[in-house]
Amino acid sequence: MFASSNLEGRLSLTFTPSEDVALKILAIPLILYVNWVLFGRYVSGPDVPNPFGPIFLLSGYIEDSKPEGPRYAKTYLDLAFLAYYIVFFSFVREFLAIKAGKPLARYFGLKKEAKVDRFAEQFYAVVYFSISGFWGYRVMSQMPSYWYNTKAFWTDYPHWDMKPLLKRYYLMQFSYWCQQFIVLVLGLEKPRKDYAELVAHHFVTLWLVGMSYLLNYTVIGAAVYMSMDIPDAFFAASKLLNYIQWNTAKIYSFVTFFCIWSYFRHYLNLKILYSVWFESSDVPKSSKVWDWSTGAYLPSWMPYAIWASIAALQVLNLMWYRLICKILIRAIMTKEADDDRSDSEDDGEHEKVDDKQR
Repeated sequence: MFASSNLEGRLSLTFTPSEDVALKILAIPLILYVNWVLFGRYVSGPDVPNPFGPIFLLSGYIEDSKPEGPRYAKTYLDLAFLAYYIVFFSFVREFLAIKAGKPLARYFGLKKEAKVDRFAEQFYAVVYFSISGFWGYRVMSQMPSYWYNTKAFWTDYPHWDMKPLLKRYYLMQFSYWCQQFIVLVLGLEKPRKDYAELVAHHFVTLWLVGMSYLLNYTVIGAAVYMSMDIPDAFFAASKLLNYIQWNTAKIYSFVTFFCIWSYFRHYLNLKILYSVWFESSDVPKSSKVWDWSTGAYLPSWMPYAIWASIAALQVLNLMWYRLICKILIRAIMTKEADDDRSDSEDDGEHEKVDDKQR
């Protein structure tokens, strides 16, 4: 992906396909789907569903849900959907890096390959988290839990039937984080100082996503998602300004990011933790069981497991918050807002960039 050595390049091709390879993989199910639409009914009859649809389209449609308000349930075919979109994000990541991120970095005068690669990574992050943050807001706006009405996390639990927008959002997010985890553990990005924290963060994130999806906690899961994604978009934007040395803009951007991070990743996250600890008891007694037949998975010990998982994420956020506060203080005192966490791999030098408007 952004690997420089031959070994890293081979790993990238083997485990995270290159742009061309990924595009070919993505095209195969689409071609098979279209062929089935055109010719499948002559072979199997008109009532046989397209077997290639679940690879890239939602499956698990609940037949007795209303046409004006369709609902979807979990299904094993979701695994095919996840696999397809892991490849999709490999393609998008590579495509944006090569076609947009790297050319933009060079336009702003970055010459060192390490800096160009880092710029491309953050460009991809801005694009992804901006879209996912807006998508998460839209999903939440259609649910009783809108704007962190935390009591709705537990109302009518279990939430096993999902609106299509929520299910697609959840599975796309799951695919993204699976792909990011592959990139991280294979070392396809140059490691930062906080590599251990990033690995822990990805483990906790994947655990929370998988657990909340399987155990029907998607309402609270969507709230956690949005509290993470929106700050990440602002952080990546601040990093871009830092790389191109727009010094005044990056200070204002970093202060904005600090406020947004504080609100979303700490205030709202702590509000969610409060809800898990004190409001989960509002779930009807009939749902405080572990019952596969009803989709209720909230026995007496489960709130503690949920709380501990989200608290682990909060601990990691607090570790980064400490660093963010140090950078903010340094920015106020010296007007320098460099991120020591991630720039140490860039040979310790600040390259000169064109003197554009800052």
